[in-house]
Amino acid sequence: MVDKRVKTCGEALVELLQAYGIEVVFGIPGVHTVELYRGLPNTRLRHITPRHEQGAGFMADGYARVTGKPAACFIISGPGMTNIITAMAQAYSDSVPMLVISSVNNSHELSLGQGRLHELPSQRELVAGVSVFSHTVARPDELDQVLARAFAVFDSARPGPVHIELPLDVITAPATFVGAGAIGKRYRPGPSRAAIADAVALLKAAERPFIVLGGGAQNAANEARRLVERLGVRTALTVNAKGVLARGHPLSLGSRLPQKPVLDAIQAADMVLAIGTELGETDTLLFDDQLRINGQVIRVDIEPEQTTRNVLPSMSICADAALTMQALYDALADFNPFDHRAVVAELRRASDGLAPAAYRAHGRFLDLVAETLPDVIIVGDSTQPVYGGNLFYETAGPRRYFNSSTGYGTLGYGLPAALGAKLALADTPVVSLIGDGGLQFTLAELATAVELELAVPILVWNNKGYGEIKRYMVDRDIPTIGVDIYTPDFIAVARGFGCLATTVSTRAEFIEALQDADSASKPTLIDIPEELALDW
Repeated sequence: MVDKRVKTCGEALVELLQAYGIEVVFGIPGVHTVELYRGLPNTRLRHITPRHEQGAGFMADGYARVTGKPAACFIISGPGMTNIITAMAQAYSDSVPMLVISSVNNSHELSLGQGRLHELPSQRELVAGVSVFSHTVARPDELDQVLARAFAVFDSARPGPVHIELPLDVITAPATFVGAGAIGKRYRPGPSRAAIADAVALLKAAERPFIVLGGGAQNAANEARRLVERLGVRTALTVNAKGVLARGHPLSLGSRLPQKPVLDAIQAADMVLAIGTELGETDTLLFDDQLRINGQVIRVDIEPEQTTRNVLPSMSICADAALTMQALYDALADFNPFDHRAVVAELRRASDGLAPAAYRAHGRFLDLVAETLPDVIIVGDSTQPVYGGNLFYETAGPRRYFNSSTGYGTLGYGLPAALGAKLALADTPVVSLIGDGGLQFTLAELATAVELELAVPILVWNNKGYGEIKRYMVDRDIPTIGVDIYTPDFIAVARGFGCLATTVSTRAEFIEALQDADSASKPTLIDIPEELALDW
């Protein structure tokens, strides 16, 4: 029996989470985490119960992508942690903040291999590879320090998942020496004057410059636009940077970086300014090779190691993207800008002309979604229209299109991540775009959506199997084994969960279904036969 005259470590934890601005906790209570719930009624924290811990992680991911703020996950020891690891890996790959709080066996039982419930040889080490850090709280008085460390990562460094585990005896221990408040305001590092001066000198000497903006610039759309316009330089956006330059900006190539004309242009540039991007293979689609740039390269990133991955820089600036772009803008006050508008228009035409017809159709499909639901946030899975959308769909602002085909590339992400986004922005249209194969990974989260009465249209791109992998196999003359899977009746399944559900066969039917779904009082599954939608 817990002595209620003394605040426990578990109760102090939820108070600290509230002090740091956490608003939502995703979790499935279990016998090893129930003491984390004792203090929840005394806070403003909202608890959401997904149907699987992977769903909890994906929901926290979607919540963070649209807000830029972490949510917390309360995860049971053992199987709960192994279930959420995939979601943590996706967040880690795409630099998404997430706070995972778990239980673990009693301190005196760790690493003994006695067959305890949920026992792992080392849960902390298992999770360390998909987190910025993983920490076991040995004493209650460590709690405020380790949470301060977590939020220092979220606010001042390259974000990602943080895992904090509390042994059962620590959760229930008295929290006599645990602080009740958050540490003071955290600031991100800015560039040195010397770094800005050197970068400006390189930019002024350039004759064929090129800019690449990555996900690290998501919070700096205004600074990015001003800098790009001051330089007058052609600019490509990675998928995670969509919207940093708004749709239709005359200097924006959108996310066409993987297209050959754009790749040729960046490789021929004599100066490339890369901000907040790893220049990795999901940015360039050079899966069998690395991007080669023949000119000078300036890399700006909040993480020192990131400035040297994939493409070695001529100089690097380890600093916040917004602060660096503002400093460059100020230092380039007398710059005579290039005028790359005609160059950008020609590169866009050349790239679009070489793209597969199906990818162009996917881009048109996503444009139709955006025309039907202005200001929409599209949350995608690893599914065929997402790949086309990665190239050709453009948004009016950042944090309005994201998916799991970047970074880790998991399946099953699109549904729970869309629920997390809708929980964060209840008055904004949020659409889940997921394939019939991917949906079966996290189908149970339909129950969560119904329980929460979330009006999320769930667009099921139905090609009756793993269509993208099948195409990949066919292109390489590999037998198409394992990709033509049984496809359930999604309409019946969705209605069984309590969702609205419909199949559409024409453009007009789709528009009407999408509008109805956005204004409904519950989620709506819209089954879209691929062979019909490609002609819309």
